[in-house]
Amino acid sequence: MPNDHPPANPGEPTTVEAVRERLVAVTGGLPKRLRQCADYVAQNLDRIAVSTVADIAAGADVPPSAVIRFCQLLGFSGYSDMQRLFRDAYSPGWPNYATRLENLKSGPSGSPRAMVAEFIEAGRMSLEKLAQSLDDAALEQAVATLAGAGTIHVVGFRRAYPVASYLAYVLAKMEVPAILHHGAGHLDQRFALRPGDAMLAITFAPYSDETLALAAAARAAGLAVVGLTDTAASPLSRSANTLLTVTEVDFGAFRSLSATIALAISLAVAVGTARR
Repeated sequence: MPNDHPPANPGEPTTVEAVRERLVAVTGGLPKRLRQCADYVAQNLDRIAVSTVADIAAGADVPPSAVIRFCQLLGFSGYSDMQRLFRDAYSPGWPNYATRLENLKSGPSGSPRAMVAEFIEAGRMSLEKLAQSLDDAALEQAVATLAGAGTIHVVGFRRAYPVASYLAYVLAKMEVPAILHHGAGHLDQRFALRPGDAMLAITFAPYSDETLALAAAARAAGLAVVGLTDTAASPLSRSANTLLTVTEVDFGAFRSLSATIALAISLAVAVGTARR
């Protein structure tokens, strides 16, 4: 079957992961408008496939011409080439939950037993990827930062909330001073940030604005921030002194937290041990 698309330009990223890596490489030292493009694109990679150049420009608060220049900086000839890559990568993309459930129900893995087997396999693959990609130096730095903190502020919303709440629970059981910033009742607990404290912020694409805002507030207040996220191109990297990354393999467009929980409990226990 002939290729429907023209050949990629020299230096043009050919995968979403390559785009993420290019974002990390070019972010530093950009002019203001291109930096706004970089920040917005990093936070909204999942929207590129369905957004126009005008949508991206409006979101980044820049003219469309700045978006085009930014795409060229990444190695694309223009926005349409970048969008095509994301449409190809995400088609059919991350469907809504009703569609995901219907696809699983009608597929060969529709029985409960088969689903358990598939999620176990996805978890196994996620754990293997974590073992291979874990940055030992970053992990050591994260443990040292959190172990030396007066109070650890733990924040994570949406899919990251189970991880954040579990971390807060484990730290409390080990008698490590910790505060879970959960947003219940729309209460803002950033007033509790104190010199000598540290923050552990957790967020995955699509990234939580609440988590990013709290991490930025902590960094501005002089606290050390440890970030737990899915890629080095995560917008959390702008506030984190130390960044730990973990990628979850999905099944039926559902991502479990197998590797994330494994890393989180390891981090918590290492911190508890270091404080003894």
